[in-house]
Amino acid sequence: MPPFPGMGYPLVPGYEAVGEVVESRSPAFKTGDRLFVPGASCFGQVRGLFGGAASHLVTSADRVVKIDRKVRAEGTLLALAATARHAIAGLGNQTPELIVGHGVLGRLLARLTLAAGCKPPTVWEINPDRAHGADGYQIMHPDEDDRHDYNCIFDATGDSGLLDSLVGRLAKGGEIVLAGFYAKPLTFAFPMAFMKEARFRVAAEWRKDDLIATRELVEAGALSLDGLITHQSPAMDATAAYTTAFTDASCLKMILSWESTP
Repeated sequence: MPPFPGMGYPLVPGYEAVGEVVESRSPAFKTGDRLFVPGASCFGQVRGLFGGAASHLVTSADRVVKIDRKVRAEGTLLALAATARHAIAGLGNQTPELIVGHGVLGRLLARLTLAAGCKPPTVWEINPDRAHGADGYQIMHPDEDDRHDYNCIFDATGDSGLLDSLVGRLAKGGEIVLAGFYAKPLTFAFPMAFMKEARFRVAAEWRKDDLIATRELVEAGALSLDGLITHQSPAMDATAAYTTAFTDASCLKMILSWESTP
């Protein structure tokens, strides 16, 4: 990851956690309730910018969200789904006509677009390992797409070198939404952006209302989280799990399980 406030070592990573209440001082929750936990800051001098990768977490009741007990590992995806929802929702925001990248975020953006009743987006993907799994929308290699009039393009790749090619695909006055996380500085050539009167928007992290709205979509059956978790590993095998998550293109989402951890 690029330098970020609160980053450094030692660091407890992970903000996408699902677990059960073992003790509660809040009347809103009882022992055994199943919760989504967006990390915690309970690690003393150890940095806890994310703070979700632990067998036990202590956090305030207003941070967590109760979920259906039938929801297992898929509950961890609520944060990423809420991130996708935050990028789309809001006053004046457009739904994507083109989504770049068919990882978990790209798939959730496409599913949310369909859940909103909007026209199915086109999704670009150059990796054959990820060019499958579409349900109600089309995946194609960018070389196969001859459109240059997209009004709204969402980039879900985090690739800082794509901007010039995406600007060239915009309609005049079109918008590019930066929904990924970019490790390198973003640059673009000005002349084409000038002629297109391009607009750029950065989609930040989700808020509590995004999380609640996303949970309601999932519980109502309007948004599916199926098929997005491809790998699971015991937490004690985290070194190998992280290697797989960051080097294996077929790994969409890796889950670390603490269930058998003392």
